Amino acid sequence: MNSPGAPRRSAKQTVQTVLLVGSPCDPTRRPYLDWLRGIAVLIMIEAHTLDSWTQLADRQSLSYQWAIILAGYGAPVFLFLAGITLMLAAGGRLRKGIPPGEVARAALRRGAWILALAFLFRLQSFLISGGRFPESLLKVDILNVMGVSMLAGALGWSAAPTPKRKIAVFAVVTVAVAMLTPLIRVTGLLDGLPEAIEAYFRPVPGLTNFTLFPWAGFFSAGCAVGVWLDARQAPDDGRLIRWLAVAGVALVLTGYGSSFLPPIYAQTSFWTSSPTFFFLRLGVLLLMAAAAYALSRVWNGQALQQFGRASLFVYWIHVELVYGVLSAPIHRRLPFPVALIAFAVFATAMFGLVRLKEFIQPGRPTKGLERGPSTLSAGRGVSGNSM
Repeated sequence: MNSPGAPRRSAKQTVQTVLLVGSPCDPTRRPYLDWLRGIAVLIMIEAHTLDSWTQLADRQSLSYQWAIILAGYGAPVFLFLAGITLMLAAGGRLRKGIPPGEVARAALRRGAWILALAFLFRLQSFLISGGRFPESLLKVDILNVMGVSMLAGALGWSAAPTPKRKIAVFAVVTVAVAMLTPLIRVTGLLDGLPEAIEAYFRPVPGLTNFTLFPWAGFFSAGCAVGVWLDARQAPDDGRLIRWLAVAGVALVLTGYGSSFLPPIYAQTSFWTSSPTFFFLRLGVLLLMAAAAYALSRVWNGQALQQFGRASLFVYWIHVELVYGVLSAPIHRRLPFPVALIAFAVFATAMFGLVRLKEFIQPGRPTKGLERGPSTLSAGRGVSGNSM
């Protein structure tokens, strides 16, 4: 968004800004998505601080285990929201008269930019904290998954001519990714690939924090929801959100019930590769979106929205602070209750930095992670549910 008195942008610049950043003053912007993204930022910080600072003796406690289960929702939320916003941006550009080919190319550029950021982040981490070369630079993290997913999402959007077909394409991809994950983990067809490429599909020790299977499925599910929201173009999303809530309840109940049945795959892990857990979590994501919408109607949550719009900034700076030399004296040394207090203090400090950044750079909206994502495990974070 231009600040008062700023020169008027060209149509192409405006289009690129909507895709990369979004406009906080855009009347078509959906504040509840920023609201939910702000919650995801807090979950992300909780995941990293508790993982880095909690002493080993407390990691088997029930309270810590529940905290880690909550931490496992940070990355899915960001991927899900990234799919939604990419589709909303594409639809908005079409309504501005931008040719479909240019819309698709811009989305592809966006995915390539995110993938480049992934390698830049790995380089930054290597230069600051070291690590094995070249594994540290080639490690597949959430940014890598995000970038590749966005490239595929742009192709999927351009391949299907109508909203209904786009939704069908992304729904099929979501189911396929979830159902193929256990098979991808054990197939011999990938054995001949270089490990740096294989790590995008299934875990490779030292090279994998996240993989496309099943994590890209959360992104494609977000794409389906995004196309649905965009196609509706209603003044209010209330009716669609209610349907999302119904679908979320159905997925959660189905996933929970299925967890008691014998697995259909010979080799699978419920917490990492199971389709049952994937769809259960997807149901929770739909319910979280519905809850964010409902709560945003009674509390605008400006602070959460601001946190959500600044998610890339928070992501980029907080990982080294949590895992790096500045906090080394408390790495794995805090009792769990103290680590929770430290998380609250650190999250408050991060919000203070966001406010300071916006004070120093007034009128410049901060890029959010639907336009540059976050991760539950940025190279050295929680890995229990990552792979």
